[in-house]
Amino acid sequence: MIDRELPDHLHPDTLAVRAGVARSQYGENSEALYLTSCFVQPDAESSARRFASEEEGYTYSRTSNPSVTGFERRLAALEGAEAAIGTASGMSAILLMAMGLLKAGDHVICSQSMFGSTIKLLGSEFGKFGVETDFVSQTDVAQWRAAVRPTTRLLFAETPTNPLTEVCDIRALAAIAHDAGALLAVDNCFATPVLQRPLELGADLVIHSGTKYLDGQGRVMAGAICGSQKLVDGVFAPLIRSAGMVLSPFNAWVVQKGMETLSVRVRAQSANALEIAQWLERHPAVERVFYPGLPSHPQHALAMAQQDGVGGAVISFSVKADHPEQARRRAFHVIDSTRVCSIATNLGDVKSIICHPASTSHGRLSEAQRLAAGVVQGLIRLAVGLEHVPDILADLSRGLDTLA
Repeated sequence: MIDRELPDHLHPDTLAVRAGVARSQYGENSEALYLTSCFVQPDAESSARRFASEEEGYTYSRTSNPSVTGFERRLAALEGAEAAIGTASGMSAILLMAMGLLKAGDHVICSQSMFGSTIKLLGSEFGKFGVETDFVSQTDVAQWRAAVRPTTRLLFAETPTNPLTEVCDIRALAAIAHDAGALLAVDNCFATPVLQRPLELGADLVIHSGTKYLDGQGRVMAGAICGSQKLVDGVFAPLIRSAGMVLSPFNAWVVQKGMETLSVRVRAQSANALEIAQWLERHPAVERVFYPGLPSHPQHALAMAQQDGVGGAVISFSVKADHPEQARRRAFHVIDSTRVCSIATNLGDVKSIICHPASTSHGRLSEAQRLAAGVVQGLIRLAVGLEHVPDILADLSRGLDTLA
């Protein structure tokens, strides 16, 4: 069967539903799932050319698979990238990026407010191999500029950050990176391409944990790097073929189907989050709310400019307390009092998820690292889902209204 070619300049919402691989000879309307580890070759000569990358064709699913290709093409279309490469998880995408771009003696500048595992990977694990990383303020452009060295190869930020939703100026960081002959990578997990397309703002690479909003229902692990065809084909694809942090066909298919509803989910969850954040800001037991959609957020204006006027669906808030031990106890009480929200560490699910970052996502960091990232004991992160908002407010009230 011959597919009709999609026209140019389609809206991202259309690409989220239509972009991918061509239909098979059976003409399926829903994308086919190719659960196979290897592919039969027409003859030995064709097999040799395909394994040597001299001829297009699938050989082995650690190298490529039609279901993974469909996911990659759809995500690249949404991000406005030339290409994308799928990985086993979001952290494996960061590992692939770092392994592909860095060597001993290279220098990385990274936001100190990054996800805890990213800080551990770059600051500790890659330090073993001679890669140096400086962690700077997410929001202070001058600190990024001052940290540049002759050996700087990569600037890496996530925006908004996990969990404090700090927003960086992507255009400004891109200018610093390019002036230094380095690349800028942006983790776009929180905003997704629905709200923010970092490549259009000057970034060179976009990192995704497909486990989060791209899937949207907490079913599978997935990750990806989006960027130029040159980097994907010339740097990352050969490395993933050797290193094996490959995305499974089943997970790729699940996330590709999840992307079909990405826009409606993210916008609906963001609308819910704004209403909840406004309510939290008025609650007497809450010390501070961190949400880019609120005018009280330090980078509210920048967030609205970069994120299509939408704050996203993740809120963090701290409870009032006199000392860290009391703050931790009160945060645990609020979390444990919920009956609707899931106590878990994922986000991006249609089910609202609540967690205590200091003991979960940032639990492996030192106290100094946690405090530098603003992750205090009284901080609670709420990834807002699609439940009825009054039910979530009642769920939070159970704990906030009974703090001792």
